[in-house]
Amino acid sequence: MQLGYFLFMLALALAVTILIRGMSPLRAHAAEEGHDHEHEHEHDHEHDRKHKHKLGHSHDTGVFSIDYYAYISAIRDWNPMFKVFFSLAVLIAVIAINSLYVSLFVLITMGFLTVVRGRIPLHQYISTLTIPIVFVLVGSLTIALSFARQPLGQYNLHLGFFYIYTSDADLLRMVNLMAKAMAAVSALFMMTLSTPSGEIISVMRKVHVPRLIVELMNMIYRYIFVIMETNRKMHDSAESRLGYVDYRTSVKSFSGTASNLLVVSLKKANAYYDALISRGYNGELLFLEREKKMDREQTVLGVVYFLCIVVLFAVQKAALFG
Repeated sequence: MQLGYFLFMLALALAVTILIRGMSPLRAHAAEEGHDHEHEHEHDHEHDRKHKHKLGHSHDTGVFSIDYYAYISAIRDWNPMFKVFFSLAVLIAVIAINSLYVSLFVLITMGFLTVVRGRIPLHQYISTLTIPIVFVLVGSLTIALSFARQPLGQYNLHLGFFYIYTSDADLLRMVNLMAKAMAAVSALFMMTLSTPSGEIISVMRKVHVPRLIVELMNMIYRYIFVIMETNRKMHDSAESRLGYVDYRTSVKSFSGTASNLLVVSLKKANAYYDALISRGYNGELLFLEREKKMDREQTVLGVVYFLCIVVLFAVQKAALFG
């Protein structure tokens, strides 16, 4: 186990070194095409950050933050195809390989890549992880804890008419499951917090996902923001009129807001559809995309990252059966 722990720390240090050195294609393009584009992108990122506080609270929570931070991420200029397939490959590896070392390795390195390389605020990253952490914790507790009428297991707690009991094996299984689930989530968050939705949808088009599915995903995702913004304005309007001063008034205001939201959302849907038709919409949404070429260094270092995962898995297996 000491050898496995040492190799785990060694692989983690190697991966962190890889991520620090970074493989941003922006540097390669700047060397080939001059420094104008680099200064332009740096100015854009700096401009976005300076306007962060001017955008209001709508970018601080929920899906707004995911979309907002995807646009200002420092690794946004990485090739979207690479980011999507890299995160999915890591997710599959974590699920397929039942290894606590691998799960912890992925959880730490993906968080490092998102926060340090992507320059996403740590508090924002932790905030976005809060909801999945709660679900994972509640689901994992049902695996570790059991109920019985008599004391069983290595640890038990008497609660009047029944006992809650567990064991070291169940606790280890719970920790392993939590680490695996959070590692998979962190891999997906690396993609979503650094890749705008339009680029993800563009990747889906390139791999020939059915056009109907792609169009529905695009429209639904964009319309979510419209409905949320409309609901926020209605809530603020009702609150300014003391619509939430007590429980009874809150229920009445909520029901009125919900019914009005349905009507207003239908009107907005018709208006946006008319806007699409006036702009030549013929059943397919087309967007201007900036080409982001794949960097060889990204591919090489991505392969090294997966070699670290394989080594950790082999070390854990050797420690268990050796």
